Amino acid sequence: MQSPADIFGEVFRAIWAHKLRAFLTMFGIAWGVGSMLVLIGFGEGFRSGQRRQMASLGNNVIMMWGGNIPAVPSQHTGMRPYKLTVADETAVRASAQRVRNITAMLSNSTIKEVSDNSSSSGEVLGVEPNYSEIRFLPVAQGRFLRSDDLEQRRRVVVMGKKTAALLFPGRPPLGEWLLLNGVRFQVIGVADSIARGNNDSDNQRVYIPLTTMLELFPLTGENIPEDAVTSLQYQPTAKDDNVPAIAEVHAIVARQHGFDANERDAFEEWDSINSQRMVGKIFDAMDLFLGGVGIVTLGLGALGVVNIMLVSVAERTREIGLRKALGATKRNIMMQFLLEGMFLTGVSGAVGIAAAGLLMFVLNAALGTKLQGFDAPRLVPWSAALALGALSLSGIVAGIYPAGQAAKLDPVEALRRE
Repeated sequence: MQSPADIFGEVFRAIWAHKLRAFLTMFGIAWGVGSMLVLIGFGEGFRSGQRRQMASLGNNVIMMWGGNIPAVPSQHTGMRPYKLTVADETAVRASAQRVRNITAMLSNSTIKEVSDNSSSSGEVLGVEPNYSEIRFLPVAQGRFLRSDDLEQRRRVVVMGKKTAALLFPGRPPLGEWLLLNGVRFQVIGVADSIARGNNDSDNQRVYIPLTTMLELFPLTGENIPEDAVTSLQYQPTAKDDNVPAIAEVHAIVARQHGFDANERDAFEEWDSINSQRMVGKIFDAMDLFLGGVGIVTLGLGALGVVNIMLVSVAERTREIGLRKALGATKRNIMMQFLLEGMFLTGVSGAVGIAAAGLLMFVLNAALGTKLQGFDAPRLVPWSAALALGALSLSGIVAGIYPAGQAAKLDPVEALRRE
């Protein structure tokens, strides 16, 4: 009876006797496995990057702006624009059961920012204290706005990181003063970096109390209310409540401005929750497609192993006959060829997984999270597990049929073959 060492020795010698054939077969399987893992890794990198970019905007945010409504109720011959107001925000907060939090915002990009040393012209936002609860805005120094800042209409400002560096180079900005269109404001806080990739315009924003903004820099134009704001931004009570929350807000805003909530063009908004779901479905479909391509590739590789193993059986017919004549059992013969097939698929698959993991490690080290909307690819555990499972199945299939053919050979007939 052969020992395991003898069986493995014969397996290695048989493979080494046909090095080029074995290498090409193993290379094909390794390439298929590695390609599948890298492609799925890139897909997961896109998914992770999109998720990170969404999180940098805020948590489950729905943004709403003013729209266009019929100039005459129930008529569509002429449309007029309308602006959202602080009164709309108050009504939503009081009546919308599916809205957990809401904030109003007024923006202006024409305000000149001047310090003792420099000047800048980023976007100025009039916001409320809960703005930082809805939108992602970490404070690196000082504090954010409070309710008493709004009540007393204080002239205080929280600066973006880049604006602080531009206006107060080389010195701490907290407690310093700057002019917004000639009006003095005191710096009470500096926001941490919220830039996404190369887009650092968010780091040039300046935040002041909404009441102060409405007093000093209101929206101007015909028929614009005194409390008009640029947008309302809110969160549903739960992530899955986004659709009923939007319907509630539509109904309230429509009632406030005297139009039908079913007007198609009356609302301009963006639902980050719905966008996340759509992106998730796209990447789920991509993962399924890439996984399917990888499985097909592995299947083709397994067929290649089956082919060379059948060739090997044909080439070694006399050897098999001689071994059986000397007392080798069907189990011995079958085990040798089965192990040979499993070795070819197992080693090549392990090489493919290791190469894919190394490539993605290098890309992670080089890219990290520097690209907007994209994270470096990473080895996904479920894809590695899928590859290992498919390889195991392929190895068994690739080895068991040729092994069975070899074990069935009659020793006398095998020895008679040239």
